[in-house]
Amino acid sequence: MKSEIITIGDELLIGQIVDTNAAWMARELTQSGFDIAAITSVGDQSDSIVKAIDNAFERAEILLLTGGVGPTNDDITKHTLCQYFHTALEFNDEVLQNIETIFLGKIFL
Repeated sequence: MKSEIITIGDELLIGQIVDTNAAWMARELTQSGFDIAAITSVGDQSDSIVKAIDNAFERAEILLLTGGVGPTNDDITKHTLCQYFHTALEFNDEVLQNIETIFLGKIFL
């Protein structure tokens, strides 16, 4: 099954960080029998993200996106994806409690 990985973040495009996520994901997918059609990197601009998704859907059946979802106001990926897929973000108390448990466990280890 054809897959594509889209990595999002200005820091990738300017060489501030190395894209280890895409390499790891591609290796894991390939070992699981998936065919990687492409790996695309885009910046933190809504129109770039939308174009990358549109192009990827022409090449692949499965899209994996990584990056661009930090806690700062300039991370527009979540909102862009909600608009693209005609949905809204939802707050989930159970997920928040799970995250807090994970981080609390690491603080006291």
